[in-house]
Amino acid sequence: MTIRAVFFDLGGVILRTEFESPRQHLAERLNIEYQDLVRLVFESETSRLAFQGELTAEDHWAAVVKRLGRPPSELRLIREEFFAGDVLDRGLLTFIHSLRPTMKTGMISNAWDDLRAYLAREKITDAFDTIVISAEVGRAKPDPEIYRLALEQAQVEPHEALFVDDVQANIEGCERVGMRGILFRDPDMVIQEIKALI
Repeated sequence: MTIRAVFFDLGGVILRTEFESPRQHLAERLNIEYQDLVRLVFESETSRLAFQGELTAEDHWAAVVKRLGRPPSELRLIREEFFAGDVLDRGLLTFIHSLRPTMKTGMISNAWDDLRAYLAREKITDAFDTIVISAEVGRAKPDPEIYRLALEQAQVEPHEALFVDDVQANIEGCERVGMRGILFRDPDMVIQEIKALI
């Protein structure tokens, strides 16, 4: 089996919550349980609609702030504090860059419509040949169509592609279309797994 492309998820793989204290402090300040806050941001109906591109990220955050009983003027501060503990894994990005001469690289992310601007701001778009964002294509993992779109953009067959994600259901989704999935647990381990397969 010849691997010609490696795709990565963003959240939970390249961008991870390394410090929970800012989010914990935010939950305490808002008088809400930590997990309830996380669910409100990532698993609510407005979040689902934003992941599908049916609602903007701004509208989703406005709904979050309203559900929290806070004034709209606090939206930016709440959003910034919520993500303050998230860190880009520059080491993993360096590894992804190192694959580029011989391998196509891609991102497949369930994300809102503000992700591409974030990637440009952080100057990491050049690590990827192709970037597929659920809000832009109207399909979210584990829907088979989002993987097919990524494969089509990269011009590779399913059996020629690896996909790294931290969610088991998304790994199963990619495997259903014929890709090889790697469940992310640790960056060093995933790098070794990729090296062993390419």
